[in-house]
Amino acid sequence: MPSICLVGYGKMGKMLHSLATDKGIEVKGFIDPQVPGAEAEITLQTLNGADVAIEFSHPKSVIQNLETLISLNQTLVVGTTGWHQELPRIIAMAKEAGIGMVYGANFSLGMNLFSRLIANAVELFNRFEDYDLLAWEKHHAQKADSPSGTAVELAKLILENSSRKNRVVWDKLDRRPEPDELHFASIRGGKIPGTHVLAFDSEADTIELSHVVRSRATFALGALQAAAWIAGKTGVFSFQEVIGDILC
Repeated sequence: MPSICLVGYGKMGKMLHSLATDKGIEVKGFIDPQVPGAEAEITLQTLNGADVAIEFSHPKSVIQNLETLISLNQTLVVGTTGWHQELPRIIAMAKEAGIGMVYGANFSLGMNLFSRLIANAVELFNRFEDYDLLAWEKHHAQKADSPSGTAVELAKLILENSSRKNRVVWDKLDRRPEPDELHFASIRGGKIPGTHVLAFDSEADTIELSHVVRSRATFALGALQAAAWIAGKTGVFSFQEVIGDILC
């Protein structure tokens, strides 16, 4: 197993540290300017020779962190969401640097397998015009981004596999949705675990596919799996590609 350095030491960082230790993975350091006792800056010294850096910080700091890690030629796994509008630029930087990088909107193994079920289900129901598609996601009040990065990726997947839905509406609708619109709603509040639901609805019945997160451990375990996979490799890969390689 590769050694790792944790960039971001909030709840996810602490979960990663605990699970890595349980699995015998060496944690060579943790970097977070907001956490007492953690290193404040990303440098070669604070990365401490780790094989892979796992970045789970905050949408406001992730871009600067990634730029720094890439400039230091550090192999990395990026678990932070809410920054994918910058994804093409960051991918280009990583490829130019010749490093290994894994990114993803969701590092849950269950969610990535769920995504494959969604693609198959949309293709299946697409043949039956009696069924309309709608989707929603719910998260706790502390989540920083809306819609979730996972919801954005699921919406893309739905559009790719549906000939009847061509665009996504994220905002509140004060009108009827157009037939080619997928309405994907977001709800924030309380302590709700991450929940994503796709529904196929007709006058006769409703079929719902849902994924509910029980613990942050699902994301941490996926990130550790991605770190083990990317160690020693070059190139930029989505976590879906990592899962696809494992399934093969």
